[in-house]
Order: sequence, then C-alpha cells, then structure tokens
Amino acid sequence: MKTTKEWIELDKQYLWHPFTPMSSWLAGEPVIIERGEGFYLIDTEGRRYIDGISSLWCNVHGHRVPEIDQAIREQLEQIAHSTLLGLGQTRSIELAEKLVQIAPKGLCKVFYSDSGATAVEIALKMAYQYWQNLGCKERTRFIAVQEAYHGDTIGSVSVGGMELFHGIFKSLLFETYFVPSPHPYRFEGTPQQCAEFSLENLEFLLRRHPGRIAGIILEPLVQGAAGMLVHPAGFLTEVRRLADRYDVLLIADEVASGFGRTGRMFACEHEQVCPDLMCLAKGITGGYLPLAATLTTQKIFDAFLGRPEEFKTFFHGHTYTGNALGCAAALASLQLFKKHQVLERMPPKIDAVRAALRRIQDLPYVGDVRQCGLMAGIELVCDKKTKEPFAYKHTLGAKVCAAMRPKGAMMRPLGNVIVLMPAPAMDLPTLQRLLDIVEETIRNDVPKLVRGLEP
Repeated sequence: MKTTKEWIELDKQYLWHPFTPMSSWLAGEPVIIERGEGFYLIDTEGRRYIDGISSLWCNVHGHRVPEIDQAIREQLEQIAHSTLLGLGQTRSIELAEKLVQIAPKGLCKVFYSDSGATAVEIALKMAYQYWQNLGCKERTRFIAVQEAYHGDTIGSVSVGGMELFHGIFKSLLFETYFVPSPHPYRFEGTPQQCAEFSLENLEFLLRRHPGRIAGIILEPLVQGAAGMLVHPAGFLTEVRRLADRYDVLLIADEVASGFGRTGRMFACEHEQVCPDLMCLAKGITGGYLPLAATLTTQKIFDAFLGRPEEFKTFFHGHTYTGNALGCAAALASLQLFKKHQVLERMPPKIDAVRAALRRIQDLPYVGDVRQCGLMAGIELVCDKKTKEPFAYKHTLGAKVCAAMRPKGAMMRPLGNVIVLMPAPAMDLPTLQRLLDIVEETIRNDVPKLVRGLEP
C-alpha cells in the first residue's frame, strides 16, 4: 500500500491538473483524496473534509450513495455501453423521458453528450444549423454576457466572456457579441438600473444586426465561474421577451445551476421561462459519472427532418453519447430527489447560508456576498470602501481555502471569491458546520493572511 508521500510523488511525475498553476502545485504538498463518505472527502492520511463545493459543483446526494451505487452495479450486469449511432438503448430512452417530464414545458427532445462544454457546443451548433436548414444563411452570430463561462471547447470559449480563461485563444474563436453582466456589483447603480443597462445593450445589438443573430446564450439567474454573479429578478424574463420579439433562439446554460442548486430543479423555473435549448451536465448523474444533455423543442427538431440528400441531419455525436451506466446513475439520482424530498427540504438550508452571509458581509476585506439558493460567493477585496480587488498574483482566495482544510472543509475559490456550493441534499448540521468554518476563517484568518501579503 502506497504512502501519501509516494502518491504525491507519482502525481507530480505523471499528472497535469486542470485550471491549476502547475509550478505552484509541484512546489506544494497537495491533498490526495482516497475515498468519500456521505458529504465528506477522506484523504490518504484518513483526514475528513466536508465537501464544500460538491466536487466541483456536481455532487448532489453525497458520496457512496447506496441507491446510485446499486443502480450502477445492476446496469453493469446488463451492459456498460452501446452506441446511440443507429441504435437505441433502454436506459437512455428512460432518462430522456424523465428529463422531458421535469424540464420547462416545451422542451421535448434530448441529445446526449458527456460534459457541460459539449452540451453547450451542441446547443450552439444546433442553433446555427437550425437557421441554415431554414435557409436563413446570414444568421451566424451569437450574443452572450460579459464574464460568462460556458466551457472550454472552442465553441463554448467563443461565447465565454472571461478574459483570464479565454483571452489567449482569441485567434481561434468565432465572433460573438457581448452585453454587460447585469450584476450590480460590476457597475454603479441599483440592480434594476444595471439590468436595464444590460437589456438596452442587448436590444441595441438585436436591432443593429437584424437577421444575423442565431441565438442568445446565458447562465440563467447566476453566473457561476464569474464569481457567483446573481442577476436581478426579472432579467431572464426580459431576455426571453427580447428573443421572442426579434425571433432569435434562447440558450440556457443550466450546467451549474441545474438539479436543485438554486432551490428549484432548474433555474429557469424561478421565472417560468422555457428556453429554446437547455444545456445540462454536472449534477445530472448526482456527481457520479460524465453525462450531459442538450434539450430542445419540437420546432427546432423538425427543422432537421428531411430526405438524406437534403443534408439536414445534425452531423454531431460522441462515442459515449447516452452511456448506459451514466443514464442509470442519473435515473437513480432523480428517484432520490423524490424519495428524500431534496427540493422541498432546501429552504432551511438556503436560509442558513443567507444568515451566515449576513454575519460575514460586514467583516473587514469582504467586499460583497452573493447568493442564489445554495450557490454563494464571498468576494474578498483589499479596500472594503472602494471595493478595490486584490492583485491576481496574491491568490488570497487559495490561501483562505487552504486555511479551512485543517478545520475540516474542502473548498476551491474563484480568484479571490470564496465559493460555497454544498450538495443540495447535504444535511443541515453538516451544512452549519461548513458555514461555521467559513465564517471563522474569514473572521480570524483573513486579516492575518492579508498582512502576510504586504511587502
């Protein structure tokens, strides 16, 4: 049996980690996770950590959930995978039916893939080809939101608005028009004024480019990777109205916000909005296996029907599309939503997060707190009055999260935003313990860490 030191040495020798400055990683002593139990991660030393970001926003019911484990075992006894190219598969059919039943009314077709980025890539290509199939050859552009994040494939990066992540790839990308984020922390003014400013920019682009816009893409209610930027109420409704008025498609990226994160199954439900395409991933399998889905309407589906020689077919697919194991896990996860009344039991947890944020918001170096359901962010700034951010090189957020580990919480920041993303099914006592660790660390450790950044 390998020691922790041996695991670390092997990791440093062979692995390249995502979104990780590898020079810092190679110089450090990383935590190596060996197993999970409930809402805890357990490392190779046997130390336990509350999974405060639900394993990068995908875990829903915890780790080693008996019902999901059993569903995967039972599926293994039948088949692990078969292609959906020219064949059907029972589990993928069952899951497609369930997804349509719980999705916003009007979404009735399911196209599978294996990650959030591919779900978005598919939505973009579907929207593009939809107009091509209808003969509207000029509709080739998309409108997105500044500081948006939709994944890391070339198409999803093209509609991403985060310079830090996407700037280096500009020469590879297709042109996208961007409107300002409606979050008021980024602009002076009330939430309503900021939303109106963003909507005015959106309508300006729609008017300026008539017949050229294929679709609008956004993360409904909250921009996750941008630092949990929560949109003002009614913004999504107005975007839907403008999409209808100017006859463009609306793509909702629910990869992060779907499956209970906002207090509803999908964020679009809060404003009774049905997008033309909806992208799902992360929590779809309860955080067990890679699976994604792009849902769309009958109207869009019908535009791809025709004789083979018309070439209206959607020529896109992935080897593991509709993987049987992933679909079995997803079906078990959806059953657990009902069995344990996950959504119905979320209000007290959302209230607990809100109460903790209220206690935190007045602390030194806390510039803003933001929340949408169980999605929350605490932004650390060097000047509370002016909201001046810390320089990126200071990586205060990473140091704060590291300070939480000895206390029993595993967190990952977004720059200097401390992200809270507990699993929707996390029990209230465990959640409260996580919130206590976060509050205590920001109250007591942040001032010390800031002093350590001073020259």
